[in-house]
Amino acid sequence: MKLLLLTLAALLLLSQLTPGGTQKCWNLRGRCRHRCSRKERVYVYCTNGKMCCVKPRYQPKEKPWPI
Repeated sequence: MKLLLLTLAALLLLSQLTPGGTQKCWNLRGRCRHRCSRKERVYVYCTNGKMCCVKPRYQPKEKPWPI
């Protein structure tokens, strides 16, 4: 029984790790990817030619031009 619990705990910890990882961009708020998810937008491009996918809440707000 202890071996089963130990195995389940190890599998749970391993499932939390992300394989590979991606390069970070935009002040470490975005990730360089070929395609962005539905909840992300492209703001700039990375040095490797991929898109920097950033969540909208981390993008700077556009200010209207002063009149």
